[in-house]
Amino acid sequence: AGARGRAGFGTANAPALPADPRASDPFALLKRFLERFPGRVLLLVESPGRMETLTETLGRHRLRPDRVAGWHDFLAGPEAPRFGIVLSEVERGAILDDPSVALLPEALLFGRRAAAARRRRGRGRARDAESVIRDLTELQPGDPVVHERHGVGRYRGLVTLTAAGITGEFLNLEYADGDQLYVPVLSLHLVSRYAGAERPPLHKLGSQQWHKARKAAAERVRDVAAELLEIQARRAARTGNEIAFDDGQYAAFAEGFPFEETPDQATAIEATLDDLRSGRPMDRLVCGDVGFGKTEVAMRAAFAAAMEGWQVAVLVPTTLLAQQHYQTFTDRFAEWPVRIEQLSRFRSRRHREETTRDLREGRTDIVIGTHRLLQDDVGFKRLGLVIVDEEHRFGVRQKERLKALRAEVDVLTLTATPIPRTLDMALSSLRDLSLIATPPERRLSIRTFVGQWRPEVIRESVLREIRRGGQVYFVHNRVEDIEEIADKAAAIVPEAEIRVAHGQMRERDLEQAMLDFYHRRFNVLVCTTIIETGIDVPTANTIIINRADRFGLAQLHQLRGRVGRSHQRAYAYLFAPDRRSMTPDAVKRLDAIESLDDLGIGFSLAMHDLEIRGAGELLGEDQSGQIEAIGYSLYTEMLERAVADLRAGRDPALDRPLDHGTEVDLHIPALIPEDYLPDVHARLILYKRIAGERSEEGLRELEVEMIDRFGPLPAPAKTLLRITARKIRAAPLGIRKIDLGAGGGRVAFGEAASVDPARVVALLQSHPRRFGLDGETRIRVRWELPDLDARLGAIDHIVAALGAQQEAA
Repeated sequence: AGARGRAGFGTANAPALPADPRASDPFALLKRFLERFPGRVLLLVESPGRMETLTETLGRHRLRPDRVAGWHDFLAGPEAPRFGIVLSEVERGAILDDPSVALLPEALLFGRRAAAARRRRGRGRARDAESVIRDLTELQPGDPVVHERHGVGRYRGLVTLTAAGITGEFLNLEYADGDQLYVPVLSLHLVSRYAGAERPPLHKLGSQQWHKARKAAAERVRDVAAELLEIQARRAARTGNEIAFDDGQYAAFAEGFPFEETPDQATAIEATLDDLRSGRPMDRLVCGDVGFGKTEVAMRAAFAAAMEGWQVAVLVPTTLLAQQHYQTFTDRFAEWPVRIEQLSRFRSRRHREETTRDLREGRTDIVIGTHRLLQDDVGFKRLGLVIVDEEHRFGVRQKERLKALRAEVDVLTLTATPIPRTLDMALSSLRDLSLIATPPERRLSIRTFVGQWRPEVIRESVLREIRRGGQVYFVHNRVEDIEEIADKAAAIVPEAEIRVAHGQMRERDLEQAMLDFYHRRFNVLVCTTIIETGIDVPTANTIIINRADRFGLAQLHQLRGRVGRSHQRAYAYLFAPDRRSMTPDAVKRLDAIESLDDLGIGFSLAMHDLEIRGAGELLGEDQSGQIEAIGYSLYTEMLERAVADLRAGRDPALDRPLDHGTEVDLHIPALIPEDYLPDVHARLILYKRIAGERSEEGLRELEVEMIDRFGPLPAPAKTLLRITARKIRAAPLGIRKIDLGAGGGRVAFGEAASVDPARVVALLQSHPRRFGLDGETRIRVRWELPDLDARLGAIDHIVAALGAQQEAA
């Protein structure tokens, strides 16, 4: 047998397939190949899910392969199939002469070899920003949710109900006075998590309470959208610094990176460099978990700017992080003619004065400093790029200064847990967003334990770390009794060498203590939160946090990220009082940090923090009553729509419902049966993913994943996916609802329908007995549609006639 690559697949007896399978219709190619190839053809697919969905799709193109268990079954006996399909991980095609067989891997036709890898990644935490905001994956019974049309209620679980002979699954929502609302899973897009206040409002069904709250929020949203667009307009009116750096020099600098870039990191770097080249003002937000490589993105951008003669300011929240970044930048730029200085209290007054003078005169290329960089006496000769690390750690005055800087220079912001206003500006397309959600190779998640102070646990954890050659952080955030805690730790683990570090020490003593710890001159550092940001000690892989109930969620995440920065398994121990003596917020924070210990969960933690603390306004320092009244997720959707309306020159409609696509009701059971997937939480996740899918390709991949994970789909689950495919197909036409039963039904259009009236007239004239007008915005369907296939076929006919040229799903 001669195995050949995709481009060279073919022999004298076999028609060649193109090098790029996307160049032609793959089903037409396969038909032509089957007609011309004299022997048997075996199609190779990589998973049971792909076999199921591909067999169905081939059937719709009148291609019906026989399923075979393996090679011998395919060749056995005179009844062996001419065209078969089999599970196989073979990646390359082959033509066999004896017997005459063509082996066609699925990737040869469809280019989907990476599909399984994408699905495996998709089950992890590498999610885009919007999905993190919108999802319901962490929802538990009793949690508050927002229904767009009915307001804030409590989620009570999934229930199966039968109405008019049709069985379906519904979200049970409880409202004020015990009122119950049952939301069909096909309408799950109308429900979102509530985030915004510790004690959310509970609305009364059928009252004007929710309508008034939405209207007040919409009015505020319009003002916020206008202010956001004004900021963007001021920046867009300015010509940016077109930084056309030397590609050869940049490539040489990039080769100095001692690690392999992750795909997300490489994408973030390229997007940042494109911004610098573009000549438009850059305002990019790079979100990535602690230790995922955001600093390298910053250094690549700083190199590009500095080598073109622009000055770069790196703004960090703490002196220790300034020291760490200064060391990192100095090492990385050692072979390049770039002058780097540090401006923080670790430097003497004389050195600080010299640094500020050199910045004004242009002799310093890159300066790394704390909020001292934002003071009025600090000036630059040719400032081109500002890099802000952990913006949420700066105060309101500093943020106002940064807001002014954004109208003047390129800004790159790095964060692990974005604050609500930062994230919202990114989601509203007012700031560009790059996510680094892929962990570095061989990185392990941090095991997290929450409990009360126990000397035996402290001793065991410290000794285990010391005996494997590592070091320990012991965080106690009260300078008044930190020495007492250090003495207690020494008594519990006398074998350990313990030193103390906190922000009230003399600068030189603190710097020396941190350097000694970095160089492993002692193994246990009892310290305050001065280590929270940026301190990178690869050998420190255990952290103990005393009175963890006194820390914010983002702060706990940052502290936990100080360990686990190598391939060693890291451990975090969070000590707190008995749960009964803690505040409800503290309990929520500790539960969240303990449950979310996967890599790349900074976004999820930011959302938990938002729910616990409430959401601040996008602009300014006040809390927003509107966000608390309607919930953060709905507020962001309304803001996005208001921004889009203003950009299009329209006045934002205050009462118009949000556009969630097309609603389809075919009066046929469409659900994931409990006996197929008993876990209620897993079903809810899948329902939300199905409802939120925006492409038929994505829906097919989700179907493959479900089959691979849980087995062949039962009929009601297939129905759910097929109906969702029609929703996706009808949405671009502005169809609001399709309601079809055995005797027909109605098709209703929304306010923003994009259907050519001539096509509507043509549809009515083509079958006047089947279709007619029902008012100004509805088409009446008079058509005998006895089963699912007939109703789906009717939808396909209507959608095709009205102008959506899409492949049937």
